[in-house]
Amino acid sequence: MVALALVIVQPDAASIVADRVMRLGRDAPWKPVSSIAVSFPTHHPQGMVKIGDTFFVSSVEVKVPTSRFPTPVDGHDRDPGQGVGHLFKIDRNGKLLGDLPLGEGTIYHPGGIDYDGTNIWVPVAEYRPDSRSIIYRVDPSRMMATEVLRFADHIGAIVHNTDDHTLHGASWGSRRFYRWTLNQDLKVTNAEVPPDTLRMLNTSHYLDYQDCKYAGQRRMLCTGVTELRQRPDGPPFRLGGMDLVDLADGRPRHQVPILLWTASGLDMTHNPVWIEPHGTGLRGYFMPEDNTSMIYVYDVEVN
Repeated sequence: MVALALVIVQPDAASIVADRVMRLGRDAPWKPVSSIAVSFPTHHPQGMVKIGDTFFVSSVEVKVPTSRFPTPVDGHDRDPGQGVGHLFKIDRNGKLLGDLPLGEGTIYHPGGIDYDGTNIWVPVAEYRPDSRSIIYRVDPSRMMATEVLRFADHIGAIVHNTDDHTLHGASWGSRRFYRWTLNQDLKVTNAEVPPDTLRMLNTSHYLDYQDCKYAGQRRMLCTGVTELRQRPDGPPFRLGGMDLVDLADGRPRHQVPILLWTASGLDMTHNPVWIEPHGTGLRGYFMPEDNTSMIYVYDVEVN
């Protein structure tokens, strides 16, 4: 008689987050838990991952702002400006533990970042659409970066699909998605193919994605903002939200607004976001403000 062992595979934290996001609605009651005052100038934060009690935040320090051209020049609507890209390492109390400069020359704008359990993945681009990018993977313990890919478009967010060994990038404003294949050494195997063969259009126009994370089962969870105006010269109303996106076809499986704002009226998903399981619900870490930043912590229960 042969005894059969039943192996129960436990879902990872990313998949738990995605499954619980699928049960969130617009009226989900996010409740404030705490806030962490970040103790140094953060410039313009972009992406965030949390490893244990440590936060890693990508940010762009603008030295000279971009300036728009009267008419496009070489396909660009503005000059590249000048700046420095950063990956900050921050402790649970908001203290700076490390600062890794990223990029080179006019490529200085880090975007939304992802963590695969070993490496942090960071895209750094020119601060203008339809430009150039460098994709890095970073060893978080040593704060050392390895260049993985150079690409002829602005990549504003990146995720590592650990199920298919692929990278997925979102362009400026998340209007285009790109897919690259990786080998066992985490080197891109299709870097030389024409960019249009890697591209898929984003059919959702609800949000511009600011930060994305791999969410298991070939999904990514993206947070961002849409800006609404009653008239062209009127003040903007910014609505934040999150999309759970199917990486096979780029279509959202679930979309939900996040009805949270700072005291000054800034949407919580304006810049970096990290979402993790907490109890039977979710805990969100939001860092919407530039320069003088707070990390706002909220919990939400799911039905």
